[in-house]
Amino acid sequence: MDLISSLAMGLQVAVTPVNLMYCLLGVTLGTAIGVLPGVGPIITISLLLPLTFGLTPEASIIMLAGIFYGAAYGGSTTSILVNLPGEASSAVTCIDGHQMARQGRAGAALAVAALGSFFAGTVGTLLIALAGPPLAGIAMRFGAAEYAALVFVALLSTAAMTRGGVIKGIGVALLGMVFGTAGSDVSTGMFRFTFGIPELRDGVEFAVLAVGLFAVAEIIGNIGEPQGEAVASSKIGRLWPTRDDFRRSWPAVLRGTGLGSLLGVLPGAGLAMSSFTAYMMEKSVSRQPERFGLGAVEGVAAPEAANNAASQTAFIPTLLLGVPGSPTMALMLGAFMIHGVQPGPRMMGDHPQLFWGLIVSMWVGNLLLVVLNLPLIGLWVRLLRVPYHWLYVFVLAFACVGVFTLSSSAFDIYSLVFFGVLGYLLKAAGCNPALFILGFILGPMFEENFRRAMTLSRGDPLVFLERPISLVLVLIGVAVLLATTTSFVRRGRAEATD
Repeated sequence: MDLISSLAMGLQVAVTPVNLMYCLLGVTLGTAIGVLPGVGPIITISLLLPLTFGLTPEASIIMLAGIFYGAAYGGSTTSILVNLPGEASSAVTCIDGHQMARQGRAGAALAVAALGSFFAGTVGTLLIALAGPPLAGIAMRFGAAEYAALVFVALLSTAAMTRGGVIKGIGVALLGMVFGTAGSDVSTGMFRFTFGIPELRDGVEFAVLAVGLFAVAEIIGNIGEPQGEAVASSKIGRLWPTRDDFRRSWPAVLRGTGLGSLLGVLPGAGLAMSSFTAYMMEKSVSRQPERFGLGAVEGVAAPEAANNAASQTAFIPTLLLGVPGSPTMALMLGAFMIHGVQPGPRMMGDHPQLFWGLIVSMWVGNLLLVVLNLPLIGLWVRLLRVPYHWLYVFVLAFACVGVFTLSSSAFDIYSLVFFGVLGYLLKAAGCNPALFILGFILGPMFEENFRRAMTLSRGDPLVFLERPISLVLVLIGVAVLLATTTSFVRRGRAEATD
């Protein structure tokens, strides 16, 4: 009964005209950036962060969340129609989805992708609601040692599963941690890493860092690059799938939903790994594996269900433990903090309207995406014809205006340029700038809990091995690090991220 009353309260929050409008805006933007290659949810969320200061926490988080899971929908459209994945998680959909389009069955492929995504998103949202209370109860038992070990696992797992290698991944995350600790010391109040600059005494502004590291760095990296034009080469055809399509796709949707829901919770797995693993699993269990790559509808249903389920359950560790499992979730955690909300086990009690309103808005947003995606397919394809040099000019102008409005300080513009160049240099060196954000968010959290644990244990580092939960987490982190040294995992990671 408590769950039903909580969901009813969340429904009241989600369907208010203002929150419903921002939910629609978020999923529409998410679909659009999912269609456009190179403009992902990380760039869009970081770009919009400065503009959410004037919104209520509910409206801001609902919109940003809609961008995240809406991008998982949008990537399937161009993957199927023009063999061009807007998102990495939609790359697997190209294999059979575009083959169906070339056979005149693009409409059926798009419908299966949309319906499978809606089902998976609904299940993922339900899992968040069901897992919330018991997981929060477990998290209440976490002390400083457990939280420090949990952050250790999240950072190590994400760094290990990111393209560029585990050494580069850990190095970039550590660099982000250094920037995250700039400002006043949490224990002594002394200033550190400020270099005599008064504006850094309160630390690096998260919104400025995020916009520079992703939006500006992307523009710098694409200056002078030739931009091709993708044109759909096939007709949409009949939208509604056949009875045989439904018979073949519904088991694949169920398996993809289950797998994606599990992998979405794990730090570092991500949407791309979920869709890739679901496709390989579907091919392995099929009685006719030779059909895959030639237009098998299961090859569309399984990965699309997996990446949308994962996009929902990825919120579980962020909302209930306060530890993001991916760079995009780190941005979401930053958005919470901007509005004075600290996600974690106490969030359901301290901010029930925001927690349950967000959960219900995910279901509403998934419903809106089904309504949006199929009728507006032609619009999304025409969006691909927008010249990228025009798009980047608007993004740069939008970034500068948004950042300057934070404090009306020229220093923020200089910081924007600095982090834009830093992001470009990281990408040029084969590193993933997204890990910088993860380290920036989790670094202060790790430092605070590590120092607190060491203080309580009077400097004994064995405190992390004496407590059962922290011991298990440390062993998991070490196991992940060892697993990345095997050729099987390295090969799987490369295939999932390329």
